Amino acid sequence: MRRLLSVTEERSAVTALAFDPGKAWRVHPQIALRDESFGALAYHFGTRRLMFLKSRTLVELVSSLEQYDSAQSAIDALIPESERTTYRRALARLAASEVIDVR
Repeated sequence: MRRLLSVTEERSAVTALAFDPGKAWRVHPQIALRDESFGALAYHFGTRRLMFLKSRTLVELVSSLEQYDSAQSAIDALIPESERTTYRRALARLAASEVIDVR
């Protein structure tokens, strides 16, 4: 399985399980995304953490979360069915790392 993001510091699995795709999510207000050829850099101004989103599709998904009623709706609209589990896991890791948060 291909990793879609690289985290400089992994959060616990318990935190990642707190991600609920049925809720409405957004890019955290303290995150700046910078487009790159590989995907994007995500910098958190509060924690000063830098993350690499290694997929243009993941960047599109994360950037469009606020346009949907839930993360699952965004995934259903943007991600092929065969890849949805991978992207749900990526969003859970991003939630644990405070790149995205609940609206």
